[in-house]
Amino acid sequence: MRGFSFTPFYRVEFWAIPCVSVNFCYINFAGPAVTNQCRLRIMENVLVNKVSESGLITIDLAEFHPGDAIAIFDIKDYLFRELLLREKDFRNALVQLDWEQYRDKNVGITCSNDAIIPMWAYMLITSYLQPVAKAIVYGNRDNLVATLFLKNLARVDGSAYTDKRVVIKGCGDINIPEAAYVEITSKLRPYVKSIMYGEPCSTVPIFKKR
Repeated sequence: MRGFSFTPFYRVEFWAIPCVSVNFCYINFAGPAVTNQCRLRIMENVLVNKVSESGLITIDLAEFHPGDAIAIFDIKDYLFRELLLREKDFRNALVQLDWEQYRDKNVGITCSNDAIIPMWAYMLITSYLQPVAKAIVYGNRDNLVATLFLKNLARVDGSAYTDKRVVIKGCGDINIPEAAYVEITSKLRPYVKSIMYGEPCSTVPIFKKR
């Protein structure tokens, strides 16, 4: 046909990857962007295969997080001018408080300012919380979460990981307290073949049995 020219607008690309099972082939009609996506998928398959063959066991501490059922009882809110505990007023305030708001929650008892709080005040609050709360801890939110992590980790049977290579997952969306990493390492150390920190594709060695 006069004046007609044809320019190819696609190319076909194949890659041969030894020792890797890739269950798809790919024809690139959309240029380098999609080609890169394909390469990324192949890299992911390679990684999954390598991790699977390595026999690594990953423990994600986020699975031991206590969840959202957390509440803080701040004694400051029941002090005269947020500084002075007057016994009669304090007791009356606790009597009138709706304790059902703490039903089935993990509660931390704290005082967020520098007021001097007598020991019996903590005991009195606990006596009201005990019938309704799931757990009661002295401390702020961070103390509460750390304590609950340790309580949940107490269920871990270290012997179940005998002679295993274990990775303690490092990165995630949930903040894990340092106490949890200390506890899981202490539990696993007598049994495992090795402990690593991070992700299966990139780990920091912690312990290796000799």
